[in-house]
Amino acid sequence: MKWFKVGKIVNTHGVKGEVRIVSTTDFADERYEEGNKLYIFKEKQSEPVEVTVASHRRHKNFDLLTFEGYQNVNDVEQYKNCEVKIPEEQLTDLEDGEFYFHEIIGCTVKTEDGVEVGTVKEILTPGANDVWVVKKGGKEVLIPYIDDVVQSIDIDEKEIVITVMEGLLD
Repeated sequence: MKWFKVGKIVNTHGVKGEVRIVSTTDFADERYEEGNKLYIFKEKQSEPVEVTVASHRRHKNFDLLTFEGYQNVNDVEQYKNCEVKIPEEQLTDLEDGEFYFHEIIGCTVKTEDGVEVGTVKEILTPGANDVWVVKKGGKEVLIPYIDDVVQSIDIDEKEIVITVMEGLLD
């Protein structure tokens, strides 16, 4: 089975079984919707622990979740530093022009002239639009995911073509 990471439990929050997650999912509100199944992967454990989301809220830069059957901080303490994943069949179809992070990460970025800029290593979500961290050698370039810059995305070929705006590659 193929698994996709949606976040990492970095700590507990309060005494009522809430966990603090640093999310790596592109759709936190959908992933953490009440009633959804998530899977916690503990180190040195062959099978993940299936949990059902009981509640979700945002607090600062974290997603705070509780799980059904876990009402106490002592119940969830064991999951600190564990990854939270979903199986491939939980991925939903996206609208045209929308992509999952795992589809973009690893793509080669080129200019319209065919000059290779590098490979997308990470996606930042600071606010208005996503920013792709593109790395070539030891150099990192930040590419905003906006229509003026990103001209085409070919997921099958793992290739992205961008228009270079002034100061973008400096």
